[in-house]
Amino acid sequence: MDTNPQLVIFDCDGVVIDSEVISANVLIDKLALLGAQIDMAFVQQHFLGCQFATVAAKINSLLSISIPVDFEAQYREQLLQAFERDLTVTQGIKEVLAALKVPCCIATSSSLPRTTKALSVVGLTDVFADKVFTASDVSRGKPAPDLFLHAANRMGVAPEHCLVIEDSYFGVTAAIAANMPVIHYIGGGHISYHNHPVATAYPQVPALTDWNDLTRLMPSIMR
Repeated sequence: MDTNPQLVIFDCDGVVIDSEVISANVLIDKLALLGAQIDMAFVQQHFLGCQFATVAAKINSLLSISIPVDFEAQYREQLLQAFERDLTVTQGIKEVLAALKVPCCIATSSSLPRTTKALSVVGLTDVFADKVFTASDVSRGKPAPDLFLHAANRMGVAPEHCLVIEDSYFGVTAAIAANMPVIHYIGGGHISYHNHPVATAYPQVPALTDWNDLTRLMPSIMR
């Protein structure tokens, strides 16, 4: 791992914002209306880190449900309403962002409107400004490396000099495919690290439970 990265690429949901429990609960409730009974563990295993088109395809294949044409729009509307009520940042991330000595950006599987709204709700719009890259910017979303490579290119940093911080198996897989050092953040409210697929598939990837420990893992990027 490059111990002197020139750019930090953050995933958004579950890393910068503590949104995954909110998102999962909205999805679980919506699918229950269609007769599918799933739980948080199912969401973490199959949907975490995926763009909605992938989630919809997996719902069809894993649950044998064809979702209605207005399902996505209704889901997104209910999710943004829930964000307004309940969304927070992950504990300690604002202090980390203030202490970074290198540039940072976001590369997320979520849509730009959802991400923009979420950052506004938690007061981080000015921090990331025009440095938000989403799955709509590329032809292949995570676990393909395209989004991270796109973000690095736009930020003017070679892939090997980037540091990715991700919470999902698909995100970590994408970072490794992009030849980027990656840290697995497990401090969000949704993560159960026991038998997590990242720990099983990529035991060499360091895990970060608390943002305070980032200084220990990467002292060169912190003031």
